[in-house]
Amino acid sequence: MLKVLIDEYIETAEPVGSQVIEKKYSLGISSATIRNEMAALIDKGFMKQPHTSAGRVPTPKAMKFYIDQLMEEKHLSLTDEVRAKEEIATHKGDIEGIIDEATHGLAKRTHTLAVSALSDGGTWHAGYASLFENPGFSDLSVCRSVFGLIEESKRMHELFFERIEFESPVEVLFGEELGWRFFEPVGVVIGPLGFDYPYIIPTVRYFGDLIEELSL
Repeated sequence: MLKVLIDEYIETAEPVGSQVIEKKYSLGISSATIRNEMAALIDKGFMKQPHTSAGRVPTPKAMKFYIDQLMEEKHLSLTDEVRAKEEIATHKGDIEGIIDEATHGLAKRTHTLAVSALSDGGTWHAGYASLFENPGFSDLSVCRSVFGLIEESKRMHELFFERIEFESPVEVLFGEELGWRFFEPVGVVIGPLGFDYPYIIPTVRYFGDLIEELSL
């Protein structure tokens, strides 16, 4: 049930109601059972209900469980992997050129805002227009907060080098965990809470591997 709810939320960026699940997915259970399951997920901290009459949205706890246990990764095609490597390889040995090219390449392939940073304060970003194409960023206050973050080198350093403990090649942090105003709908790498993690995560991982390989 949780996977279905999150898959639907990722697709629509809207709170998910029991009627939508019943009509769209063949789960073989009654609408009453669906509602009971959704209520149980709320009790366990996996879903929340923004308004009394609204559907449910996943919490950061749910999204992390989905990413770790439930999602099926969708990788770049071999052709796109080779093309990305060729584009970045033109800057081999030039770390700033590599990161700049990788940031633009990542933004282009994921259709999200991509941001990269070095511990010395250097930052790169690309894909601003993609934010306005995603319903998860329909609230201009959220967009304003994201743009403001990118302009603040201190908070950028905090986000990349103090807030995230890199225990694996790709770590996911959600805006609700940051405690920053208007960042509740945001996921890091910067995108909507419900963006296409099955595709985004392996793509980010691939670009990270390219940066490491070509900067040596």
